[in-house]
Amino acid sequence: MASSMRHPSTSMRGLTSCKAQGLPIDLRGKKAFVAGVADDQGFAWAISKCLIEAGAEVSLGIWVPALGIFEKSMKMGKFDESRKLSDGSLMEFKNLYPMDAVFDSPEDITDAIKSNKRYAGRDGWTVSEVAKSVGEDLGDIDILVHSLANGPEVQKPLLETSRKGYLAASSASAYSLISMVQNFGPIMNEGGSVISLTYDASNKVIPGYGGGMSSAKAALESDTRVLAYEAGQKYKLRVNTISAGPLGSRAARAIGFIQKAINYSYKNAPIEKDLTAMEVGQTAAFLLSPLASGITGQTIYVDNGLSTMGHASDSPSLVDEDMVPEAAKA
Repeated sequence: MASSMRHPSTSMRGLTSCKAQGLPIDLRGKKAFVAGVADDQGFAWAISKCLIEAGAEVSLGIWVPALGIFEKSMKMGKFDESRKLSDGSLMEFKNLYPMDAVFDSPEDITDAIKSNKRYAGRDGWTVSEVAKSVGEDLGDIDILVHSLANGPEVQKPLLETSRKGYLAASSASAYSLISMVQNFGPIMNEGGSVISLTYDASNKVIPGYGGGMSSAKAALESDTRVLAYEAGQKYKLRVNTISAGPLGSRAARAIGFIQKAINYSYKNAPIEKDLTAMEVGQTAAFLLSPLASGITGQTIYVDNGLSTMGHASDSPSLVDEDMVPEAAKA
């Protein structure tokens, strides 16, 4: 049966170069802040790499508990293969900032977080504080990347999701974009661009993607359109989101069915191949560049075309007439 077949996923390490061929993406002199990198896997890393390949200066906002591990991994050379650029050099980040986008200001920090050892020794990590630090350290920036999502009850069906879990998913995965645009907008240059990452569960039923995460992604896409208008009017910024297909990153593995999603996409997307993080990175670099100056408020699909499909081409019900109920044959 097709459902039992496992499509081997490609390695996430040693991502290939995203150096543009043909029409170049030129981001020299641009400053970018990317929130959501935790390791050398996933979309945020690939986006950062493509921005640096295009000449941008990139600083990262890293979840507070993950920052120490990230810094240690960088120092020990664990990311060196993935850091290689097209010219053979290793990409460098301008600054690394501790950040937790669930909290807008110091007043929002709960007692539980204040006493959490994973946050010990770090300060200035709420969204407003990070934006202030970035402005003081770098001056105005041009690019803002939101690659943040978390649903503590993501493995629960919506019918079993608690109010607390639902609101937590929306807070971390959707409102965090609003907070970032609120706080970073004033330190962004006119003509700047904002990008986030979404998933097609926003408008289709994806069994297993629960805990309110589908609702959070729907909110993120709606907020993208509204922010495109409001931030466009107020700050002259563009705001878009990329709806990416399934990728076996560390964060995606927390969902629990990512390999099945990868297998399904491989068999049913119009283009039968693995989706790579770098393909999303290349699209993001374009959308964040002057080449996309006329694009805003859009959800751009980078999923090998899977979102265009109406049904699964490998479904047994499409190929085995014996499985069709008699009532359906009439």
